[in-house]
Amino acid sequence: MTSTLRALVLCCTLKSGDAESSSEKLGREVLVALADHDVDGEVVRVADRNVKFGVSTDEGDGDGWPAIRRKVLDSDIVVIATPIWMGQPSAVAKMTLERLDAELSETDDQGRPTMYNKVAVAAVVGNEDGAHHCCAEVMQTLNDVGFTVPAAGGTYWVGEAMQKTDYVDAGPKPETTGAATKTLAANAAHLARLLRDSPYPKS
Repeated sequence: MTSTLRALVLCCTLKSGDAESSSEKLGREVLVALADHDVDGEVVRVADRNVKFGVSTDEGDGDGWPAIRRKVLDSDIVVIATPIWMGQPSAVAKMTLERLDAELSETDDQGRPTMYNKVAVAAVVGNEDGAHHCCAEVMQTLNDVGFTVPAAGGTYWVGEAMQKTDYVDAGPKPETTGAATKTLAANAAHLARLLRDSPYPKS
């Protein structure tokens, strides 16, 4: 079996199209760090995919979630990249987590929840407090639906409150956010490889 793992960044910016996104920037930095550990990946900007509100695997009538879900199922590591709004993960992030709630009713060929043996991490950016809270919300929700969260599974950048400098404009942060991102990537890849080689047993 190849040692290469697969990662998926679900970018939960409120921006669509080609608009510059700090969440996407940090998500892509996570992918760069993961590449050092033989992990390939891609970014999906959820706001561009016509994802409908709901808690099923397919809300019908052009719902964009089933195609994203297939990418999730094909991944070993899932990254939720979200901005902070009013101290909370974005509405797009919360909708994404709600759609993943459907996995509580889905099982693999051994009867385990479909998200077992997958690793989840969080990447958070904003100009206000709330990074730890956002990481906690994301990680707890993903763990509830079956993902495993590694040690130091969150990376974030928070700018000065009520200022206009975004992460895309802040310049390199190798000793803070960059260091956290490298640790996240190393631990996520290590854990994903362990789970791939020794999956959780059937309950």
